[in-house]
Amino acid sequence: MRILVLSDIHANWPALGAVISHEQDYDACLVVGDLVDYATGARNVIAWVRDHADGVIRGNHDHAVAQFIQPSEPASDFKLLRNETRNYHWDSLSQRDLNYLARLPLSLEIELDGLRFYLVHASPRDPLNEYLPNAPDVWEKRLKEIEADIVCVGHTHFPYICRLKQKQVLNPGSVGQPRDGDPRASYAIIENGEIQLKRIEYDIDKTIEQMTKAGLSDLAIQAASRILRSGSTEIPKN
Repeated sequence: MRILVLSDIHANWPALGAVISHEQDYDACLVVGDLVDYATGARNVIAWVRDHADGVIRGNHDHAVAQFIQPSEPASDFKLLRNETRNYHWDSLSQRDLNYLARLPLSLEIELDGLRFYLVHASPRDPLNEYLPNAPDVWEKRLKEIEADIVCVGHTHFPYICRLKQKQVLNPGSVGQPRDGDPRASYAIIENGEIQLKRIEYDIDKTIEQMTKAGLSDLAIQAASRILRSGSTEIPKN
């Protein structure tokens, strides 16, 4: 069985499109949260996930959009982009889309191909907000009460496989906004129990073009270009 694992798509429809065009022969799909914010293709992303994913959980951005949480004042490129795209989502998403985000579970247990999966966006202690790196000692403590073979997480936008004593933690990285210095869309494939982290290039210009057509400000477009082309939290000033 071939399982596609996605996280942190962040409304980047061209990035998701590149992944699903390349990986057409998967048997099941798991999505580990954050379908929205940072780009303007949320309607297409939500529609695709609704129709194709076998398991989906809520990310912190999904929660914020669904609950109409007003963002803080922008103090960085990331927050500026988040604020403008969130307002765009509120103007463009249907009530059905918002209801879908609101009803996503914080965690999910699912069995596929004889393997027990546990999905949570951040961590069992704080499902929406805790940032955990590839640190086996920390994950052993967080997962003490979790019965699973593979724990799928997201949130950090950094891909990794953390092998513990009796389970593995998979962070597939971010489809729509990688932050590990590689701008290519990041995802994972699990086949016959083996995990493979994968990357694929996508048309960043198309993502920027969609944001421009959506009416985002010049400052937000410039921020998006810097963020997406660098694939990093360290954004160049020039």
